[in-house]
Amino acid sequence: MKDLYLIKIGEIALKKGNKKLFEKQLKDNIKKNLKPYGSQVVIKSGRFYLEVEDVPDEVVSSVLSTTFGIVGFYKTLSCPKELDPIGELALSLARQNLASGKGNKFKVETRRIDKSLPMDSYEYSREIGGIIFEGIEGLEVDVRNPDWIIHVELREKAYVYGYGVQGPGGLPVSVAGRGTLLLSGGIDSPVAGYLMAKRGLKLDAVYFHTPPYTSNEAHEKVKQLAGIIAPWCCGINLLSVPFTDVQVKINQSVEPSYTTLHARAAMMKIAEMITRERNGGCLVTGEALSQVASQTMESLAFTNRAVTLPVFRPLVGMDKEEIIKISRRIGAFETSTLPYDDCCAMFAPQHPETRPNFEKTTNMFEAIDFGDLLEEAASKAERTWFPANGNLIQK
Repeated sequence: MKDLYLIKIGEIALKKGNKKLFEKQLKDNIKKNLKPYGSQVVIKSGRFYLEVEDVPDEVVSSVLSTTFGIVGFYKTLSCPKELDPIGELALSLARQNLASGKGNKFKVETRRIDKSLPMDSYEYSREIGGIIFEGIEGLEVDVRNPDWIIHVELREKAYVYGYGVQGPGGLPVSVAGRGTLLLSGGIDSPVAGYLMAKRGLKLDAVYFHTPPYTSNEAHEKVKQLAGIIAPWCCGINLLSVPFTDVQVKINQSVEPSYTTLHARAAMMKIAEMITRERNGGCLVTGEALSQVASQTMESLAFTNRAVTLPVFRPLVGMDKEEIIKISRRIGAFETSTLPYDDCCAMFAPQHPETRPNFEKTTNMFEAIDFGDLLEEAASKAERTWFPANGNLIQK
């Protein structure tokens, strides 16, 4: 059985000369996220029409509600632009609403794009509403506070739909290029990845693990987080970097209060190597100003110096409650708070430096004899792919 979904876009509609590029990317993302299910996407006059066959509603809803660029979607019925078939479809939807206990107060909203039709939008709403009112006893028309609404759009066909689902908004993933998210096991970095994907950035994720000092459970926790944000990112590669030798070298080479700063700088350098190898153009971190010792203005200035690629920090001005709210909304909070420490927490000094002198800290970092350790760590990164719809595919 074929089902039709009408998809509404938001910010994409404001684009001008390159609007078609954004529309094509969104179309490609929808089809990609619905693999291995078959789908057809057609773009007409600012609307996307998705047709699927024998795909469960919950699968379509899960995919579309995590695809950036979509502001809303509706399971839709279509027919010729004639009052009788439109009324029949509207009456069918009304009966479904009544049977599901949504209430008995309703209204009809019509949008007439085809101006050649004999009636205006108000007249169509009145006539269709009359068909519903006469066809079902006990209904009440309430245009101000209805329990449910029947929507009619008169375009090349008539499209009739009822209750819709809100989409995530934003821009289609990949329209802004490619970058690398430094993904830890905490609350912040998955949220940072989500927010940058919302701005159209295609992401890889890099995780630094230090066996045997950190556990397999800590690594598995990060894999779970990668899987959680994968739907928002149109799938994501997780590159797990063996960081033990680098971390040990840092601990042997600098004052204890500086180990976190230098480990962070080394991570940035390795992440930049991986990013360039994968044709990326930026790094993304979950740092928020003054949240921890390594995220003061002076500390961020030092770690920025380690790389030449731009570093995006979408959480930089947010407080923890704002971040937690988003983390809960995207389903990452419970996993992020599992009690498995990452390498940063494991090697954190008791009294970390919070106001490092830029010149002194830079000279200290440059004096560390890493040899080929950074390059070797980057080259040994193990890649795991998490598809956008991995949780929807029956294994």
